[in-house]
Amino acid sequence: MNRRMAILSTTCFGLCSKPLLASEDSFEITRTDEQWRAMLTPAEYRVMRQEGTERAFTSPLNEEKRAGTYLCKGCDLPLYASQVKFESGTGWPSFYESLPNAVETKADRKLFLVRTEVHCRRCGSHLGHVFDDGPPPTGKRHCINGISLLFAAA
Repeated sequence: MNRRMAILSTTCFGLCSKPLLASEDSFEITRTDEQWRAMLTPAEYRVMRQEGTERAFTSPLNEEKRAGTYLCKGCDLPLYASQVKFESGTGWPSFYESLPNAVETKADRKLFLVRTEVHCRRCGSHLGHVFDDGPPPTGKRHCINGISLLFAAA
C-alpha cells in the first residue's frame, strides 16, 4: 500500500462520521435510524450511513474473482457486474463502471480536497468514491467499501 493511501485510509477512518445526506426522504427505500442500526453491524452502519471508510485490504470481496453481481447491502440493488471489476492495488474492490441507474454521486469535501462520493441511488447507502485514474474504457475507478456490498455468484 502506498503512503498516500495509508494516510487517507487511517485519516478517514476517524474523521468520516457525518450523517450521509440531509434528506433521506428522497430515496425509494427509507428506514429510520433505529431500523438501519438494527439491520447493520456497527461497522456497516458507520460506513453506509455515516460515510465512513473501511480499512484497506480488510474486505474479502477485494479478492473475489467469481462471475456474479455486487449488490447494495442496504437494499439488494444490483450495483456492479463482476466483469468490470479490476485490481487497483488500493485495498478496496474497484470497478470501472456501475450498472445503469444503480448509483448516484455527490461532492465530498471532508478531507481538505474535493472527491466524488458514490452512493446507492435506491437507499442512499454510502459506497465509496469515484476517481479519474481507472482503466479503459471509462478511465474511472469506483473505489468501493466491500462492507457496503453483497456478492451474488452467477
